[in-house]
Amino acid sequence: MTARGGLPDGIRRAVRLAVPLAVPVLLSMVDAFLVNGLDLGLELGVSLVAAAALLLRRRLPLAVFLVTLPGLYIGYIWFAPMVALYTLAALRPGRARLGGCAVLLVAAHFLPYPLSDLDPGAYRENAQVLIDATVTSAAPIALGLLVRTRRELAARVDDLTRSLRREDRLIADRVLATERARLAREMHDVVAHQVSLISLQAGAVQVSTGEAAARESARTIRELSVRTLEELRHMVGILRAAGGGSADTRDLAPQPDLAELPRLIEMSALDVVYEHEVPDGAAGAKAVERAAFRTVQEALTNVRKHAPGARVRVRVAAVEEERSAEGAEPAVPRGLRVEVRNGPPDASAPAPALPGGGHGLVGLRERAQSLGGLLEAGHTADGGFLVRAEFPRDAG
Repeated sequence: MTARGGLPDGIRRAVRLAVPLAVPVLLSMVDAFLVNGLDLGLELGVSLVAAAALLLRRRLPLAVFLVTLPGLYIGYIWFAPMVALYTLAALRPGRARLGGCAVLLVAAHFLPYPLSDLDPGAYRENAQVLIDATVTSAAPIALGLLVRTRRELAARVDDLTRSLRREDRLIADRVLATERARLAREMHDVVAHQVSLISLQAGAVQVSTGEAAARESARTIRELSVRTLEELRHMVGILRAAGGGSADTRDLAPQPDLAELPRLIEMSALDVVYEHEVPDGAAGAKAVERAAFRTVQEALTNVRKHAPGARVRVRVAAVEEERSAEGAEPAVPRGLRVEVRNGPPDASAPAPALPGGGHGLVGLRERAQSLGGLLEAGHTADGGFLVRAEFPRDAG
């Protein structure tokens, strides 16, 4: 992979890591040559060793600092020891350690080489050198501690930011749980009451009427009401649970599957042709069967709303892998396809005044996408409507 500058990312990272490590070494070598000249001797040798030791300053900061001291004492260089002391303060802080190293640097800077050149009587000159040595020692320590403190503060701020984000998510989850519980109570109080009244009225009609067709219709209404109440209680239980998707709330009530499609079609009171082309065990996960059931359920509801009297064909089939070239290998089911196709509405059939929010197909499409499948819906050439969904076998 090539970065914008033309160099591969690996080379750019290597350069980014090598430059901060190599630049102090090069500056220390320049310092050594400027102070000691180009003639190789003891002074230049210890100075170059001190400069080269800076390559290991991040792994062995204390040892590298001690190696640079002869360069300061004998070679009179100052850049390499200061860099080493700065690195020690930034990576290995400690009062005793830094205090001892500061004393060593002051001594190496203050004492001349050879030691016999020291003039105890030169008070003014000795005081100036001592002050210079103290500043040379204190400055890298202060800078190293400052950089380390800044890094620690940045890490602390980052931790606090993550903690605040987690707290915000927890607050949002708590608010969502509260709203979920409130919605569950409202749903139970309003919808359950109305559906219970429908069930009671249907039961009364079933008992009092003498017509067989009316009794059958009343029985169907009563069964649908009971089923609606069961599913309502299941959804209310999920809404009131703290974690609606957790394992302990998935099985609050039996979930519909492909085996219940014939009963759903029978109770829909529509002219439906049902084609079931799914071998045993080929439907896939329970989530796939539940999604297929909900797709057919919503499609039949839309037919009752928008195409009264229309003929409907429901087809559920397994989607198979492509066979081998010779055709010897049996096809392996890889998913499930659901098709609900209706013709144009019957103009003589009364249109029911059923409310609709326009969210049914949107919800079906989102359900299919969440399982890794797809859903298509649209008008057909004959004036009807087609809903086709395909789900992978192992989704959910």
